[in-house]
Amino acid sequence: MLTARWVLPDPEATEALGARLAQCRPPGYVALEGVLGAGKTTFVRGFLRALGHAGSVRSPTYTLVEPYRIGGVEVIHMDLYRLADPMELEDMGVRDYFGSSSWIFVEWPERGAGVLPTADLSLRLEPEGAGRHALAEAVSPLGVSWLRAL
Repeated sequence: MLTARWVLPDPEATEALGARLAQCRPPGYVALEGVLGAGKTTFVRGFLRALGHAGSVRSPTYTLVEPYRIGGVEVIHMDLYRLADPMELEDMGVRDYFGSSSWIFVEWPERGAGVLPTADLSLRLEPEGAGRHALAEAVSPLGVSWLRAL
């Protein structure tokens, strides 16, 4: 297991970290942890912008899933904050997302415990003043290769 820490002094630094991950290949699953307002969606926004997405990027709190296709790259952004029961993910067919070659970002992954697979990378964002602290933990060999590239 490999870990890395960053001090992200402002939202732009959080977006920049997401943008750096967008350069990594192949795609996989990133679990995004942290309190409300910690910067999880900001991180995903940086990732999507680095791929060339020019539209808005909002947390899929109410829709649960927001898919993006940018230049042949598929990105799935999930927010499980409003999930009442992990089994709701089964009804949504969530396993189909993980069987593809997509980038998958899941906010509040603990709410899908027992249904979601193990992430390749777990990223915890913690607010501090105007910035954040980020702690990444590689959970798979793919996650290790991403952290080494970051």
